[in-house]
Order: sequence, then structure tokens, then C-alpha cells
Amino acid sequence: MNVCVVGLGKVGLPLAAAFAQQGERVTGCDINAALVDDLNGEGCPFPNEEGLAGALAEGRKAGRFLATTDTKAAVAAAEVVVIIVPLLIDEEHRPIYRALDAATEAVGDGLRPGTLVIYETSLPVGTTRGRFRPELERRSGLSAGKDFDLVYSPERVYSGRVLVDLKRYPKVVGGMTPAAGERAAAFYRQALGAEVRAVRDAETAEFSKLAETTYRDLNIAFANELALTADALGVDVTEVIAAANSQPFSHIHQPGVGVGGHCIPVYPHFLMAGEGSHRLAGAGRVINDGMAEYAIARLEGAMGPLAGRTIIVLGLAYRPDVKEAAYSSTLGLVRALESRRADVRVHDPLFSAEEIAALGLTPQGEFPAPCDAVVVQALHRQYRDMGIGAFQGCGVVLDGRNALPREEVERLGVRYLGIGR
Repeated sequence: MNVCVVGLGKVGLPLAAAFAQQGERVTGCDINAALVDDLNGEGCPFPNEEGLAGALAEGRKAGRFLATTDTKAAVAAAEVVVIIVPLLIDEEHRPIYRALDAATEAVGDGLRPGTLVIYETSLPVGTTRGRFRPELERRSGLSAGKDFDLVYSPERVYSGRVLVDLKRYPKVVGGMTPAAGERAAAFYRQALGAEVRAVRDAETAEFSKLAETTYRDLNIAFANELALTADALGVDVTEVIAAANSQPFSHIHQPGVGVGGHCIPVYPHFLMAGEGSHRLAGAGRVINDGMAEYAIARLEGAMGPLAGRTIIVLGLAYRPDVKEAAYSSTLGLVRALESRRADVRVHDPLFSAEEIAALGLTPQGEFPAPCDAVVVQALHRQYRDMGIGAFQGCGVVLDGRNALPREEVERLGVRYLGIGR
């Protein structure tokens, strides 16, 4: 089939490459002309995405992958259009639809009868039917369910292993009509070789994605609340959770200094934007967003006033060994440190000094460097190999992910602070 993928980001590009690997003819669309030129050469913009460089090279060589900025033309030539443009939130936690609306308009301009249109971006419930369907119909002059098929199917992958996850997890599919859902299910079985779980409609599919990500946020919030209690009681929460999880009905996650990434800190707000009771989801967000401040308050309790003290935060990325800073907990940690007038620096081997500075943060140049304390936010491989002893003068380590061996840190004469430990 001729497949058009709109949005060549960290999920959209591997998705396009996966379709091409299965034998489909794929045109990837993006508004970033430099990215398109790079992809049509020999480029791979996400080198840490396992298997992506090889899949792209294979697709280009076989003539099954091409990138373009002309979304309208690509849509007009496609039998299937998959839209996977990110939906972010503003400071008031409201969805920012500009990019998705623009993509929808471009798709509508090129839409022709008989096309299957699928949204994969995580959305508030009802968005596919209530917001995007009218715009597609208005721009194209066609009717969904009659002239073209409209479906929602959420992405369910993890950055760094997208190609593996596309085959590992069932593809949830919900259509505007039963026939649209059946058609999309058949497409994914062919174009991904994946198991498909068809649900009643697009709203059910939208809701399922928000349910699974909010569950993870709440699970982490519960782990964080346990950590707060453990600190008050003088108990090690990591032992508590390990013991509890030895019972097969307990699946408690791990506490930390916050939750980052495009998904977990964002999608509960999509759920709360709709109808129904969301008290638990809201409480989870408050707990998780408050962990950075809690952690720095513990550091202050151990060190005394932080004003003028040099503190290095290790890891801008929201998780180890993946270059992705969206909603990183480092931002909350830096705010909490700056409010105490600390001299706070950020280091991450995956980001350049310019990229760190572009986020309003002060990059740590010389590395490792003398400091008064280190905060571990993302324990990249480089940090694991280097060891805390490399930081001259460091008196306290705040292990924001409970990832370091406590005994080794204390053997160096450095005070160890964990979350709930």
C-alpha cells in the first residue's frame, strides 16, 4: 500500500520505518525541511533509537521510504494516512493544538475518497470525532464514514525501543464506524505484523491510552507517597517495595524526584480535561510534581543553607541513556535550587552545552568538576562508569532515582540521601 505518515518525530519516524520494513511504500511528511533533506540522504536523527538507522537505510535502498514537506501531495497519493504529531500542554495544563490542527488541515486539503485516516497522537477523549473529523470534512468536502474512513489508534511505545514495542504490544484500534475499525485492524496486521485489539469506537481507544498512562502516573505517585512515609518512619522504601512486590498482586513502581517525558506527566491532564471524576488523577499529579521540591528540601536539611553552594545536577534527559528532555524532572530540581540561591549547574553527556543553555539552564563545562553536592536525576552509563569519587569536594549525594549503591557512596566519606531511604 501507499502509506503517508504525518509527523517524523521520535515515534512517527520509527513507525514509518516499520511500515517500510513490512513492505509498504511509505512517504513521511514533516514541516522541518532540514530533517526531510537529511532523511532523503543517509541521515538518522535519532541515533539512540535501536534499529532505526538500519531500518531507514533498508527502506531507502528498496525505494520504500521517502520524506517530503508537501503533506497535501503525499496524502493525495496515499491509501492510508497516519497522523502522529505531538500534542503538548501549556503552563495551565491545557492542550496546545496548533501543530495538530495544522497537520489536520494539510491532510484535509489532500484527502481523496476511499482513504483511511488514522490518528495515533494521544488525545483527550472525543477529540478525533469532535475536533478533527469536522475539519477534515470541511477541508476535503468529503464525509467521514461515507467517503473516507476515520480511526483512532494510540501509540504505545517507549523511546529507544520503538521498533521492538510496535510488535510487542497489541495495537488498540477504534473507528468512527465498525467498518473503519475493521479496515484499520487489517491494515496494522499487514503493515506491522502486530496483534490488534479492536474496541467499540474511537472514544474507547482514546480513553484506553489515557487510562494506561494515568495508571502509571498514579502508581509512581503511590510509590512517592510511600517514600515520604518511609522517610518519616526511618524505613528504606526500596526494601518495602521489593518485599511487597514479592506477592503477585502487588506491582508498585519506584519513587523518585518526579516524572518526565512526553507521556506520563501530560496525559493525565488530557483525562482531567474531559467529563467525569478525576480526583485521584489530580492528586497523583500534585504528588509527582512536588517531589523535586521535597528532594531539595531534604538536601537543604542535610547541608544547611544552599545559597552560594555549588550543586551539579546529573542528567537533563528524563531517563537514562535516551536523549529526550521533555518535562524532565531536572527543570523542577533547578527551580527549587535556584529559589534557595544555590549555584546550580546541569550536565548531560547526551546534550551539548548550547542545548542545555537553550532551556534556560547553566551547563557544567568542565567535567567532572569540584562541587559541594551532586544530584542524580538520570543515571546515564557515563555516570555509572565514572563514580561519585570523581567529584572533588562533594560532601553530599542526592540520589534522585535510588540508583546508586549506597554503601559505595558512604565508603567514600560522602553523605548519601535517597528518596524514601
